[in-house]
Amino acid sequence: MALQLDQEKLCCPVCLDLLKDPGTLPCGHSFCMSCIESHWDGEDPKTIYSCPQCKQTFTPRPVLGISTMFADLLEALKKTVPVDYFYAAPGDVACDFCTGRKLKALKSCLVCRVAYCELHLQPHYESPAFKTHQLIKPSENLQEKFCSRHDEVMKIFCRTDQQTICILCSMDDHKDHDTVSAAVERKEKRSEIGMSLQKIKQRIDDREKDVKALQQEMLEINASADEAVKNSEMILQQLVSLIEKKGSAVKDEIRSQQKIEVSRVKELQEKMEEEIAQLRRKDAELEHLSHTDDHILFLHKYPLLSNLSESDSPRFKIQSLKHFEDVEVAVTEARDKLRDILNEEGLKISLKVSEVDVLLPQPEPKTRDEFLKYSRQITLDPNTVNTGLSLSEGNRKATVVREKQSYLSHRDRFSDCLQVLSRESLTGRCYWEVQRGSGGVSVSVSYKDISRTGSESGFGDNDKSWALGCFDISYNFRHNNIRTVLSGPQSSTIGVYLDHKAGELSFYSVSDTMTLLHRVQKTFTQPLQAGLWVYWVGDTAELCELK
Repeated sequence: MALQLDQEKLCCPVCLDLLKDPGTLPCGHSFCMSCIESHWDGEDPKTIYSCPQCKQTFTPRPVLGISTMFADLLEALKKTVPVDYFYAAPGDVACDFCTGRKLKALKSCLVCRVAYCELHLQPHYESPAFKTHQLIKPSENLQEKFCSRHDEVMKIFCRTDQQTICILCSMDDHKDHDTVSAAVERKEKRSEIGMSLQKIKQRIDDREKDVKALQQEMLEINASADEAVKNSEMILQQLVSLIEKKGSAVKDEIRSQQKIEVSRVKELQEKMEEEIAQLRRKDAELEHLSHTDDHILFLHKYPLLSNLSESDSPRFKIQSLKHFEDVEVAVTEARDKLRDILNEEGLKISLKVSEVDVLLPQPEPKTRDEFLKYSRQITLDPNTVNTGLSLSEGNRKATVVREKQSYLSHRDRFSDCLQVLSRESLTGRCYWEVQRGSGGVSVSVSYKDISRTGSESGFGDNDKSWALGCFDISYNFRHNNIRTVLSGPQSSTIGVYLDHKAGELSFYSVSDTMTLLHRVQKTFTQPLQAGLWVYWVGDTAELCELK
C-alpha cells in the first residue's frame, strides 16, 4: 500500500498524470512544468502567483527549473510500473472528483458519500472542516450503508431481525429488540470466522483426499481394465489356438483317412485292371480257337479256355460309398454347439462387465420411473419353496394351500416356515416389486446360507435376513429377531430397492407416489436373494413383472 501511495504522489495535481518535466515550487508541491506555467499564464496579470494545490502565494513569479533527480526517478518508475496502474480499472473504485480518466479511489467518506483518490483526499487531512468526516475503505455502494427509511448511517445490528439498522430504527421499529453496535456484532461474528475457516479448511482437506482417492481409483480402474483386456485376449487366443489345433488335427485325420481309402480303391482298381487284361487275353485266344480247322487242337484247348476259374470270376461288388459328408455334418454340429456356448458365456461375461461399479456416492432414486431403471425380473426357486406353498405364474406367485405339495426332496427347501427364495442372486443396484393379497406377507432379502429348519429359519428372525412384515393395518421390520413397528400408507404393492455395494436396502409403499417405509444401512458380505413369507391359507404374494 505504501508503494501505491508513493506512486500516486508522483502525479501532477493539475493534469492528474505522471509528472512530466517536474518542477517544484517553494512550498514543496511539484507540477508538470507545462501545467504550472499554463496555470500562471492563465491568471490575470498581477504580481502575486499562487500554488494550485495549497494556495500559497509567491512574489515575484518563481523561476522554475526541472528537477533532474525527480525526473530520473519518474523515468525509472515508468519502466517498472505500467502507466495504467494509477487509473481505475474494471473492478476498482474510481474517484468521484476526477474528470476525464479517473484515478483509483483511496478512501470513501460516509459524510460526503463519495470516493476520493489520493490527490482529492488531501483536504480531508488538511482542513479542520473535514475533521469529523468518517473515512472508510473505497466502496462503490455507499448508499447501502445508509438506512433507506431515515437516510442515516447504519451502525447498529438487530439480533432479533438479523439486520443492520440506524440509530433512529433502534428507537422506532426495533425498540424492544436485542440490538448491539455493528462493531460488536462484527467482532463476535469474526470470532466465529475462525471456526468456519477451520471447517472449510477441513472440508478442503477432506475433498483433496477424496480427489486423490478418486485419482487413485481411476488409475486402478484403468490398470484393472488393461489387465483384464490383456488376460482376456490371451485366454481367447488360447481358445482360438485350441480351435486351430483341433481344425488342423481334423484336417490331418481327413487327409490320413483319404490316403488310406484312396490306396484301398487304387489297389482294388489295379486288381480289376489285371483281371480285365487276363480276360482280354482269354477272349482273344477263344476267338482264335473258334476259327481253327484242327479238330484235335480245338477239342484239346477248349476245356482249358472256356472254363473260368473262381479266381477269374468277379470278387468285388462296388456299392455307393460314404465319403466325408458326415465329417462336415459333425464339424457343423460342433460349430453350432460352440457358437451357442460362446453366446451364452458371452452374455455372462457382458453381465460381469456391466456389474463393475466403482463405489461412489449415488443418490437414491426418487420417482418410480427412476427406480424402474434398476428393475430386475425375479422368479421363485422351486427347490426352496415350503410344501405348504403353491407356485404359479411362471414361478413368480406363491399361495398358501391346505394340502401339502408333492415337491421332490431337496436340501435347500424350507421345512418349517411358509417361505421361498428367489432363483436369482442380487448384487449391484436392483429394484423389484411385490404384489400382496389380503392377510400377512413378509417381503424379505436373505443370504443364501440362511437356515432351512427351525424357528431361526424365519425371515427376519436371524442375522442373515431382513424382512418387512405387511399386514392389513400395519407394518413392521424384523432383523436378528428384533421387531420394529412402522407407520406408512397402506398399499398392495411393496417396492424394494437394493444398492448392494453401498450397503443400502429400502422398502417402499408404492401407489401414485413412492413412500419410504424403512431403510437399512448395512455392509452386505454376500449376494442377496429376494424372499417371500406368506402366513395364512389363501394368502398370496407375487413378484411383479416389471417393464
